[in-house]
Amino acid sequence: MTVQELSEALGLTILNRTEDDAQITEPYCCDLLSIAMGTAPAGCAWCTVMSNMNTLAVASLADAACVILCSGVRADDALKQKAAMQGINLLSTEEAIFPTALAIWQKLHG
Repeated sequence: MTVQELSEALGLTILNRTEDDAQITEPYCCDLLSIAMGTAPAGCAWCTVMSNMNTLAVASLADAACVILCSGVRADDALKQKAAMQGINLLSTEEAIFPTALAIWQKLHG
């Protein structure tokens, strides 16, 4: 499933979408950046409430397919611009982290 397909299937808001429509391998949940840096799998859809610049740095290092800001967390303009500059897919949802990750898992494993 691609980031675009996921956003359409779950009604996610796209805050930044790269031209390369990344394939999602699995959902990933973590709000502690130091843990995510070492454990987020490449290609993951990272569900988090951390909406700061360091989140984008970790997503880039982990080669995450996308970052999904959950629980209605908002991204400011600086974060959106940085995501565009770094080529990171950034999405958002009003749903909490667990239901979002579960929905991704269900879409991937039908």
